[in-house]
Amino acid sequence: MHGTSMSSPRYSALPGKTSGIELWDLSRSAAYAEEEEEEEEEEEEESNGDENNFEIQSDGADALDGDTIVPEGGEVQEDKFSPFQDMHHDQNPIFTFRALLVGCLCGALVNASNIYLGLKAGWTTSANIFGSIVGFAVLRSWTKYTGDSNFGPHENNIVQTAATAAGGLSNVFVSAIPALYQLELLSVPAKDFFRIVTLTAVGGYFGLLSIAPLRNFFLVQVARELNLIFPSSSATAITIRSMHQAASGASMARQKLAALLYAFVFAVFLRIASQYAIGILWDWHVFTWLVESGFFVELAMSMESWRWFVEWTPAFIGSGMLVGINVAISFTAGSVIAWGVIGPYLVSHGMAFGEPASTNPKWSNLMSYSSLSKNFATASNPSPRYWLLWPGVITMAAVALTELACQWRVFWIISRDFTKAISGKVLSLRQSNHRYTPLTEKEEDDVVNSKDSIRLWMWLPGLIVIIIVACPALKFQFGMGVSESLLALLLAFVLSLMAIQATGATDTTPLSVLSKVSQVTLSSTTGHHIIQNSQRLNLLGGALTNIGASQACDLMGDFRVGYLLGTSSRLQYTTQLIGTLFATFFAPSIFLMFATAYPCILSAENNLSDSNSNSNSNNTAAASNTCEFASPSIAAWRAVAVAATEPILPIPYSSLVFSLIMAVIGVLMVILRHNVWVGRWEWLRAYHPNLMILAMAFTLPSPQYGIAMFIGALVAAAWTWKSPSGFEAFGYAVAAGFMAGEGIGGTINAMLSVLGFGGERLGTRVGCPAGRC
Repeated sequence: MHGTSMSSPRYSALPGKTSGIELWDLSRSAAYAEEEEEEEEEEEEESNGDENNFEIQSDGADALDGDTIVPEGGEVQEDKFSPFQDMHHDQNPIFTFRALLVGCLCGALVNASNIYLGLKAGWTTSANIFGSIVGFAVLRSWTKYTGDSNFGPHENNIVQTAATAAGGLSNVFVSAIPALYQLELLSVPAKDFFRIVTLTAVGGYFGLLSIAPLRNFFLVQVARELNLIFPSSSATAITIRSMHQAASGASMARQKLAALLYAFVFAVFLRIASQYAIGILWDWHVFTWLVESGFFVELAMSMESWRWFVEWTPAFIGSGMLVGINVAISFTAGSVIAWGVIGPYLVSHGMAFGEPASTNPKWSNLMSYSSLSKNFATASNPSPRYWLLWPGVITMAAVALTELACQWRVFWIISRDFTKAISGKVLSLRQSNHRYTPLTEKEEDDVVNSKDSIRLWMWLPGLIVIIIVACPALKFQFGMGVSESLLALLLAFVLSLMAIQATGATDTTPLSVLSKVSQVTLSSTTGHHIIQNSQRLNLLGGALTNIGASQACDLMGDFRVGYLLGTSSRLQYTTQLIGTLFATFFAPSIFLMFATAYPCILSAENNLSDSNSNSNSNNTAAASNTCEFASPSIAAWRAVAVAATEPILPIPYSSLVFSLIMAVIGVLMVILRHNVWVGRWEWLRAYHPNLMILAMAFTLPSPQYGIAMFIGALVAAAWTWKSPSGFEAFGYAVAAGFMAGEGIGGTINAMLSVLGFGGERLGTRVGCPAGRC
């Protein structure tokens, strides 16, 4: 469920505990083709290829061409860095209207779901598994009823690629864009719609066009050296292949689709119905029940003030099913440390402050500790949420950057091989006066394969146009200077490389952390601007990095699926361009709908509670600013923008000191995992605390999401223990259905609120503390 979170780790439909070797254990085939030859070519011979096929070549490329691995036991396994050998070229058209249609519809569902989930807790998901399963079931049924028999895995891959592209670009609408509004740096979403579309298009297409020529570099030439297996993409490729190859593939796909649809429909109806009885169907405030019953009133009131309750959110239960027990425990532990230990300690020692949550005498001791209003977002009078925000953000940034530093080889390899590519191109141009150049057998094969590769003319002209258009567009729309625009795009490209490496190796994309690097860098160049302009440029630069890195990672992940399945990279690339165009308009439209239904997400006075509270519930005036969405990513982006531009650092000193200590611990834990848990101790990595996820819990305003994720992880563990094959077959589908279903249900709720039929008018607050959930 990728992203998400201040770092927006985008966890897709693959548990974090699954390794690349385990993935290939699941994908063993009954027979394999003969091994391909491995030949080393001289640098001069490599330069004789197609001059328009500009790709970085690596010294390690030939070492990556192995096809099979034979363990000591003699059992053959596929090489996880080579294409599936049992995939044959599909003679039928695979780039079809039906594939684009189904893929974009799947992507639209995930896009809307992501904006809802991102506003709730800062998480986003990928559409890869969702698109592959739904695409298979829909198009297999399509061919059955139309009499066609030409639907294969490669067209299925096109559906999945379209879904991933159309489901993208949502992350910026739960982070940078709302932060601009909270700081009053833009007008209103309805008036700014086409300005936002412009920003989205520039960032999205820059990310695609700048990364497209690096396909072979990341997937072939350095994949083994950097262990870039792209776990979620590999799982998607395995899923597509298994559905098409199995003798009962159609039957199994129908069963998977049924499981996904049942989970999807259940989550949709639960989310819609729960807004009308939120304290009964959605939030279980156990401590409120105790207060109402007169038992342990003082203790129960305190626990309720710190928002300890169970939320039956299918999305986060599904997320827990996917990410595994280690991530779930780390996330829950972070919630306990933040809201069960540090928060109460701060309040009891006068280091952080809350405000009354109700004027009802019965609930006079109920407090709110999650405000981020101007009164509680200062160094001298912080709320516990504001105090805890900084350790979370700083630790996540430190951990993410340390993880990337541990992969320093990627930057050395890119620099080395880029220099080689330029040298080879120069040599090729010098030899171009020769009419005939003899080709080796391997080079002849490369010329044939190059017919399906991405040529220079497919990306360079478009990239130049985007850069040329971006400068005046950003200047006219947002007041961003040419030099600042070029710097922002350069940072977006460099940080996209880091994001791809992190995604390929760990299946986690630290979008927001990398975007904050862009924020801080741009802030250092805008000191001559007034604070408001500096904050705007700060957030816009981060937004461009966020959008570009998101689309770049999606493209490379889709390329990985196609590489394993043998799908045309050109057709995948074209599909991504079309899907991104769809998302460029769709994602801003969904954001506009949510902003209209819940204006609180655009207000810096947003105080977490519930937008569904009654006017008759005797709440304080402060409670009138309550909001259904916690919006943790927005809070972090806004805080960094302010901290980077204010002349006086608005961070409590005690929070800053604790942040540095926690960041150092996080860095040491990363170094420990990379350098100590190796060899015979490598098995301990499965039990190593995930400090990135633990710190993420500090940025959320309450612990209910950690509880829900832990419940999901326990469900997955019990299911796997009881029936491993059953979970492998249906677990991912159920989890994907839960996550997409709640997101769509939340989107429908937003529409109902706009129409005046939302739970805030027609619902009951029975079971809610002081009538507020």
